[in-house]
Amino acid sequence: MAAGPAPGSHQFEKTAMIRAVALAMMLGVLVSGVAAHIITPGWRTAIAPLVGVRDRPVETAATAEAWPICTSMASVAPDADWAQLDPDFKAGKKALRAENWSGAIAAFELAALRDPTNADIQNYIGYAYRRMRQMGPAIGHYQKALLLNARHRSAHEHLGEAYLVLGEPAKAQQLLVALENLCLLPCEEYDDLKRAIAAYKTLAGH
Repeated sequence: MAAGPAPGSHQFEKTAMIRAVALAMMLGVLVSGVAAHIITPGWRTAIAPLVGVRDRPVETAATAEAWPICTSMASVAPDADWAQLDPDFKAGKKALRAENWSGAIAAFELAALRDPTNADIQNYIGYAYRRMRQMGPAIGHYQKALLLNARHRSAHEHLGEAYLVLGEPAKAQQLLVALENLCLLPCEEYDDLKRAIAAYKTLAGH
C-alpha cells in the first residue's frame, strides 16, 4: 500500500509555491524597470548623436538649471498676421504663454504640417522641448529652424543656450559670434545668450 504524503508536506508545497510566485513578480518588476530604462534613455544618450558630446557627470545637468533659459521667448511676443491665419499656430502660442509645453508641441506640429518651411514653428517646438528638459528633440528643431532660415536670431540664441546645458560653451560662443554678425544693432537675442554664457562661466569657475 502506497505511503501517504508526509505530515506537513502540503503546507510546505503551498509555502514554496507562494515564494515562487512572489519571486516571479519581483523579477517581472525588475525586468520592466530595466526595459524602461533601455527604451527611454537619459537625455545625454539622446543628444549624443546630434552634437557629438561625450558622456558627462550628472552634476553638469543639475547645475545647468541655474543658467538663464532666455527672456525673449518667455514673453512670446505676437507674430505677424500668420497667427491670425492658422488656428494651430495661435493655439501653440497660447499654450506657450500658459507653459503647457506638450500642448504647444502638439499644436505647432499640426501647424508645421501646413507650413513645413516656417522656421518660427520649428524654433517654438524646440523651445517647448527645451523647457521639458528633452534636449535631443530641442536641438534637432533648433537646427531645423536654422536650416530653413540661417539668419533666425532666436534659434541661434536658444541653440547656444542648449549647448550650455550640455556643457559645450565653445559651441555657444560660436553662436554668439554669429548673432553679433546678424544683429547690426543691439538685439535681445545677443544680449540673452551673452548673459547665459557669462552665468555659465561663473558657475563653472572659469
